[in-house]
Amino acid sequence: MRKAYSAFTLRIRQSAGKAGRFSAKNWGYSGFTLIELLVVMAIIATLLSIVVPRYFNSLDRSKEVVLRQDLHVMRDAIDKFYSDTGKYPSELNELVEKRYLRAIPVDPLTESAATWVAVPPPRDGGGVYDVRSGSPEQAKDGTLYEAW
Repeated sequence: MRKAYSAFTLRIRQSAGKAGRFSAKNWGYSGFTLIELLVVMAIIATLLSIVVPRYFNSLDRSKEVVLRQDLHVMRDAIDKFYSDTGKYPSELNELVEKRYLRAIPVDPLTESAATWVAVPPPRDGGGVYDVRSGSPEQAKDGTLYEAW
């Protein structure tokens, strides 16, 4: 007794027997040509030439935003310390010791917490009146980061 198969099942059975076989007549049609691969590579290179500069621009902008935020937080902590004690902290670590800051933030440009430049007060010259970045680089607007 012969089973009845649908046309779809028969096509699957016929193609399953040919799997893995290469004949001379279909050998030239398998895979991609060199021209097709070169076209794809050119498209990818074009897309990368558009995306990569934008990525690095946004990376620089985000570092500037983090620097501005860190400077604002540390300057605010220095001002609160001064209003509470009547004097400026002797060093930045004193802000951490007295719990005005949890930790000295990492400078996003130098990637170190030890490169902050402490500016002494103009009158007596002792303590930390202001803080600046230790990076000698220039910002997108043309100013130096150490002048912020």
